Amino acid sequence: MRAVIRAGALALIVGTATVPPAQAGDTQGDFMVRVLGTVVDPDTDAAVSANGVGIAGANAEVSTQVIPALTLSYFFDSNWAVELFCCFSKHSVDGKGAIAGLGEIADTWIFPPVVTLQYHFAGLGPIKPYVGAGVQYIHFFNEGTGANALGASSVDIDDAFGFALQAGTDISLGQGWYLNADVKKVWLNTDVTWNNTALGTVKADVDIDPWIISAGVGYRFNLEDLFASRTTAPPK
Repeated sequence: MRAVIRAGALALIVGTATVPPAQAGDTQGDFMVRVLGTVVDPDTDAAVSANGVGIAGANAEVSTQVIPALTLSYFFDSNWAVELFCCFSKHSVDGKGAIAGLGEIADTWIFPPVVTLQYHFAGLGPIKPYVGAGVQYIHFFNEGTGANALGASSVDIDDAFGFALQAGTDISLGQGWYLNADVKKVWLNTDVTWNNTALGTVKADVDIDPWIISAGVGYRFNLEDLFASRTTAPPK
């Protein structure tokens, strides 16, 4: 919990440091920063084996977490933008089905940036819905054995890469400020290996497929205004 609080504080500091003075706010600006509260809800399915032999009925589940997050968006014009979403999160992996009695069988920190190309719908006044598509990369680090009922000496989780779809809306509050709600669905797969267990080498082929649901506040402005160097009008 302390790590999550520290991550949230860091996100707020970064977001605040990135936001320019209030006079730079522009509802048609070319850059937006959002600070969000985010639910990461994996839709997990796994095939588990020991020494290459499948364990019938065995499954695994990755925990749901609520975390702070930050997005950075660059607008090419009034319709098209590219967004970077990122955060840090810690999850547990629990045995399910035939291995449910093992409880927590791993835990890990993740760094899961998502990059999407977005289309923003114009002409709806202060309500600005959008859709997007892109990719997510998840780096797993500080993997642990959890409650370790498997008796593993270590756990290795392969980094994952997957496809993402997105839908959301920004609601203008004026002077460049927005409320935001956003949903992403990602499809990705990873391999988990438990080393030196009582069953030998245990592996799981895991579909994580998370829902990423966010809400928060955004600030839109023009990058050139930060340096008083604008030579062209902002996107309209």
